[in-house]
Amino acid sequence: MTAVTPPRIGISLGDPAGIGPEVVARALPTLSSAGTAVLRPIGSPSVLQEWGLDLPEAVPTRDIDRKAFRYGKVSADCGRAALDAVETGVRLCLAGELDALVTGPIHKRAAQLAGMKVPGHTEFIAGLCGNPEVRMLLVGERLRTIHATTHISLHDAIHQATTRRIWRTIQLGHEALRAMGMERPRIAVAGINPHAGEDGLFGLEDMAQVAPAIEQARGQHIDACGPLPPDTVFLRAWRGGFDLVVAMYHDQGHIPMKLVEFEKTVNVTVGLPIIRTSVDHGTAFDIAGQNRADPRNMVAAIEMAIRMAAGR
Repeated sequence: MTAVTPPRIGISLGDPAGIGPEVVARALPTLSSAGTAVLRPIGSPSVLQEWGLDLPEAVPTRDIDRKAFRYGKVSADCGRAALDAVETGVRLCLAGELDALVTGPIHKRAAQLAGMKVPGHTEFIAGLCGNPEVRMLLVGERLRTIHATTHISLHDAIHQATTRRIWRTIQLGHEALRAMGMERPRIAVAGINPHAGEDGLFGLEDMAQVAPAIEQARGQHIDACGPLPPDTVFLRAWRGGFDLVVAMYHDQGHIPMKLVEFEKTVNVTVGLPIIRTSVDHGTAFDIAGQNRADPRNMVAAIEMAIRMAAGR
């Protein structure tokens, strides 16, 4: 009988000036599934040590002088430390030395000062993986949403939500939920405009861009419907009518998720060659270093990574 190897989960600490290291330190002792995986914090040795994360399993990166930064302050050094941890985690995943990566929050401005050339964390990781087509999937206990577009202006999102992009988002969401154990996910597609355009009264984008993507997905035997009015589709999903909502732009999907499941929402990047989950909150500079950070979101992200790695 072959022994089951526990999944190896890397956890990048995020920006050292934020709450990332704290939520990792507070999450690890509370994990119900910790014994089923090898958990490997990744970060600067001085930061690992400060938060009691300098474990035998830890992965040290380039060190950062603890005196060189202050909690809650934007720093290029901290941005570089955060990116170093992410780069190390991705490299180990691609080499087969980790089975999944959980990422703590980075500060976009600090990361850009450190040389990041893309809008955000997800795009940075995609670049490290060779720039595959990726999407942001937010997973809560009762609500899930995947985004056709994310970190761009609303003006650009309307134009970039092409039929092909929406269709591919539906497809990636379908594949992700099947990987999580759902045999036939029920997918609702939100419209772009109020009331999904009201048959062209409030714009033609839903008829011209969204509806053809849904028909294409249904032609692949994906259970997708819409475009549905954005102001009610999330409530219908919350009540159990759908397993996944496809949002057209960042705030359309993020606002309902953060309203009803902020502490439990996990950010899953789909389309990557590796498993990557993340907390769905930022660096919270206003409370960093005060031992006030809530670790529940990090707990959920780690447990989701364990579940996905074990399933793969």
